[in-house]
This record gives sequence, structure tokens and C-alpha cells, in this order.
Amino acid sequence: MEIIAAYGTIMVVLAVIFGLYMTWGVGANDLANAMGTSVGAGAVTIKQAVGIAIVFEFSGAVLAGGNVTKTIRKGIIDPTNIVHSPEILVYGMLAALLAAAVWLMIASAKGWPVSTTHSIVGALVGFALVGIGPNAVNWAKIGKIVASWVISPIIGGTISFLLVMSTRKLIFDTENPLKNARRYAPAYIFLVGFIISLVTMFKGLKHLHINLTVGQSFLVACVIGLITGFIGWMLIKKIEEDPEADRDFHFASVEKVFTPMMLFTASSMAFAHGSNDVANGIGPLAAVISIVKSGGQVMQTSAMPSWILMVGGLGIVAGLVTLGYRVMLTVGTKITELTPSRGFCAELAAASTVVLASRTGLPVSTTHILVGSVLGVGMARGIGALDLRVVMNIIISWLVTLPAGAVLSIVFFFFLKGIFG
Repeated sequence: MEIIAAYGTIMVVLAVIFGLYMTWGVGANDLANAMGTSVGAGAVTIKQAVGIAIVFEFSGAVLAGGNVTKTIRKGIIDPTNIVHSPEILVYGMLAALLAAAVWLMIASAKGWPVSTTHSIVGALVGFALVGIGPNAVNWAKIGKIVASWVISPIIGGTISFLLVMSTRKLIFDTENPLKNARRYAPAYIFLVGFIISLVTMFKGLKHLHINLTVGQSFLVACVIGLITGFIGWMLIKKIEEDPEADRDFHFASVEKVFTPMMLFTASSMAFAHGSNDVANGIGPLAAVISIVKSGGQVMQTSAMPSWILMVGGLGIVAGLVTLGYRVMLTVGTKITELTPSRGFCAELAAASTVVLASRTGLPVSTTHILVGSVLGVGMARGIGALDLRVVMNIIISWLVTLPAGAVLSIVFFFFLKGIFG
């Protein structure tokens, strides 16, 4: 208690700096892979992706980030044994933020799309092992997370594979692909609006005091889906056939129909990402602030002031702008060749899997889901369409993320404990 009274202000300043650093890493890695499919498919340029992200990611973080967050991320650790030594939890949260941020910076520089959720979870486990004891770790939850490494990419990949097959049957393998693209495109855009609305309503909006039942959520999602479908139809009907481009690539005019459709998925993914994953960076920050403000009380949940959500939104956008292009290139161009139609299927599949996970409570990673969805799109053209060397590097980086976060967290925990202790 005395340590918190003496160094509380310094701890809060460090928490804000480390929180900004961590959310910068979320933007450089996690958001970059969410936007990578749109960039890789040629639907948007990197500059346009950054512009979309600034508006929709920031909106998602601030509007739907939630005002109450689990300060002990996803119930991974139990701090009961250190309620009388709250400074230990402060060191642990600071160490976890710094460890996850450093690992995300390394992964982003290498172009590896890793999970920010797993980075912070690994860091929390590392601190808990040395700061509280092995019994403080919820090992059953860790087991579920490890299982999600396999489950979430498979679900995302399966849905994207089926979506690609549906576009082939309904559009590409027909006598008049362009006419059918115009006919079915609004239905696909309806799905985008519908699914992303569900993600947002199932996982956010509590701090706006909007509590909807499942039925009401579906009704609102249907209305938003119809509005997006109508806007999409207005954009698509202006697209003209381009015989010149069709000579070089038979489906060039059809792919033009999917380009505005990808603007919807890119905007939606950025908004959903901001609302879902901002807590990875600011949950521990909120924990430190609540402990210092309360004079040393250790709580499982804490209020989320709006300014913290703003810090999270700013950090995420800064990460995308500065280093995000590396991960964008990996996801968008190196795993498999993407066109607007394939990129659209991958992003819609990823969003659908996030909805499924949020309703069933599966502790999945948006990164793993999206990469799995891109793999599913590639598999629809045969395994030869995938760069297996890149895929192998990505899988190795996933396996390393939890232990890397844990080891770095242990080092930073003892360093901070030594400084303040």
C-alpha cells in the first residue's frame, strides 16, 4: 500500500505509456492483418486502408469498446492471493503490457500476423507464475486457447471455402457472370452489414446503455443489413462492362463489382476490430489506474473512462500508419493470390466466425480466424495456390507467441519490482 501511495502517479504515467505502446502494436499487427485482404485484393490502396482504419477503428474503439472490461483478461489469472500486496499486481500489469507490446513490435517488423489476445494472455501467465504462483493461472482456459489455435482457423477457412464456391456457382460459372454479379452482390453486402452489426451488438454497446435481447439484435442487424445492401446496389449498378479489361482477364468486369463490396468489408472489419480488441491493450491499463485511484484495492472489473478508450483508439491507428504495411503484405499478397471476390469471401468468413465465437464463448483470435479464411480461399483453387513456406512461418509464430509473451513478462516483472521495491 505504501509503495502505491508513494509511486502511484509514476505508475499511472507508465501504464499510459505502456498502454499506448501496446495498442500501437495492436494496430501494427492485428488491425493490419484485418485490412490486409482488402489491400492484397487491390480493392483499396494502403493509404485508403489507413484512412478507413482511422475513421472506423477509432469509432469502434470509442463507441463500442465497452465501459467495463475484465481487468484480469478473460479470467486467465486469479489475483486473490495478492489482495494485500496490490503493488505486485501493478508490476504484473505493467510488465504484461510492455512484454506484449515488445513481442508485437518484433512480429510486426518480421511481417508475422500473430494474435494480440494470445500475446497479452501469455504475458499475464508469465507474471502470474512468478508473481503469484502456478495455482493462480486458470489452466483450463489456457487449454481452450491452445485448442482455438486449431479450431478458429478451420471454422474461418471452411466458411470462406464455401463462400468462394457459392460465388463460382452463382456468378463465375454462369453464362452471364456480370449480370449475375449485379443480381447477387446486394445479398452478399446485406450479409456484411447483418453480421458486423451482430458482432457489435453481441460484444459492445454496454456503455451506451443499449441492452438488446437476441431477437432485438437480429432485427436491428436485419435493418442495418438492408441499408448496406441498398447502398451497395446503388454503387454496383453504376459499374459498366469493360471489354478491354475483359480481354486480358476474362472476369475483370465481374471483379469490379466486388471492389465496392470490399469497401464495406474493410470498414466493417476495422469497426469490429476496434470494438473487440481494444481491450487487449487497455484492460491492464484500466486495472493499474483503478488500483492506484482506489488506494490499493484489487478488483476483477473496473470502470473504463472514455479517455482510456481514446488512448486505445489513437495507439491502434498510429500502429497501422507506421508499421502496419508489413503484416498487410503478408496476409494480402504472400499466402495466396487474392482478387476482390476472394478477399471479400475471406473477410466475410472471418466476420461470420467472430459472431459464432462471441455467442458460443470460444476464446478465439481474430488473427487466426482471418488467416484461416485466407487459407480457405486459397484451398478453393487447390493446395498449389498457397505459399506453404509462408504458411509454415505463420504457424510457428503462433506457437511461439504465448511463451514469448510469458518470458518477456517475467523479465520485465522482476525489473519493475527491483526498481520500485
